[in-house]
Amino acid sequence: QVQLVESGGGLVQSGGSLRLSCAASGITLSTKTMGWYRQAPGKQRELVATITNAGSTNYADSVKGRFAISRDNAKNTVYLQMNSLKPEDTAVYYCSVQVPVVGPRFWGQGTQVTVSS
Repeated sequence: QVQLVESGGGLVQSGGSLRLSCAASGITLSTKTMGWYRQAPGKQRELVATITNAGSTNYADSVKGRFAISRDNAKNTVYLQMNSLKPEDTAVYYCSVQVPVVGPRFWGQGTQVTVSS
């Protein structure tokens, strides 16, 4: 029933921008904290950004000042605006519901972001 679908990934040159979307069905996101994660080749999945129901955000040090997480509750969707992209941002990006205490739930399939030099 619950489904998260990531989209918006692609191939972009260093310094370029992409906007990722995470559309949810079977769950209402308005009261949820949402997170974006990424997994690069040979690395563990890492938390990139979170946004609470009230709009408070947190970012990994590696993306601060370049990425912005946002949400549109009317569309039941969360976004990740990625600017000034670097090759090291290359990864599969996933969104997830961040449940207090128990952690992330309801992973999507992910969307590939490739940044060329």
